[in-house]
Amino acid sequence: MGLKDWLIKPSTSAFVRAARRTPGYSFFDLLHGYVYARWPYLYIGIGIGEHPLARRLGPMVRWFNRLVKRRKKQELAHPHSHPNIGFADTYHGKAVPLETAKSLVSIEAELEIPDLEKVIPYERARAIIMHNPDHIVVLDCPCRSARPNPCLPLDVFLIVGEPFAGFVHEHHPEHSRWITRDEAIGILRAEDERGHVHHAFFTDAMFDRFYAICNCCACCCGAMQSQRSGTPMLASSGYVSQVDEVLCIGCGTCVPYCQFHALEVVDGWNHVIYDECMGCGVCTSKCEQGALSLVLDEAKGAPLEICSFMKDAIFAA
Repeated sequence: MGLKDWLIKPSTSAFVRAARRTPGYSFFDLLHGYVYARWPYLYIGIGIGEHPLARRLGPMVRWFNRLVKRRKKQELAHPHSHPNIGFADTYHGKAVPLETAKSLVSIEAELEIPDLEKVIPYERARAIIMHNPDHIVVLDCPCRSARPNPCLPLDVFLIVGEPFAGFVHEHHPEHSRWITRDEAIGILRAEDERGHVHHAFFTDAMFDRFYAICNCCACCCGAMQSQRSGTPMLASSGYVSQVDEVLCIGCGTCVPYCQFHALEVVDGWNHVIYDECMGCGVCTSKCEQGALSLVLDEAKGAPLEICSFMKDAIFAA
């Protein structure tokens, strides 16, 4: 074993090789991706203001932000760049119903969908490229782990496919473990029962593509925190919740389960606040009367129908 092999973990080498194969992925992107995946608890903890070092590392964070801004200016000088790119365009999640989340951890063959422009309404990071999709690691959620009184359990962050799963587990063995597809589905179902929202996350740091599913709560999730503060990091599922006025008895049982505060009881029956609803579907399983259902809504964007995309990819091949 050479010095390089001793210093650099196998998963790091795999990460770098994947980075080099990614079109347009610069050295700066690689540095950003490595920092994000290598120190997620520091990265996210500082980002949401909960890490003990958040104040002390403030100057470094500001320096990093200036570096990002300079890089963005360089991108804007490129004739094919996007003039209105913002932070949310580089790091975002899409709300997905339980069945869609289950399909994302059930992919059996390698899959390449380079651009989901109609599904992921952001300028960057909107691909699904799955290598070794059966390689799934569950990681203690960095957002929950940073909170003083987090929702439990912590192990709800699902890293899907390579090189991400291998990198995360090799660098964070004390906070992660390999799981099967069935175990991943079990985690998704349990979080759905708790009323937590499934988000498929995409970021430029992870090669401009999908890399994980987290199960989010409004009290802990940094992305939901940013969404409330005006940074649109989360996209609707493409569905909206609909109330059957005949079946609804106005009991309000579903209301506290909505992480987006999109439900309220008005004049004796449940009401969906349209602009707030992300179509996650959590509420539909909480109504004993069966009065809530998800319906497609073009104004909310296109859904992430992974099975349809897989069929299209097979036919295209």
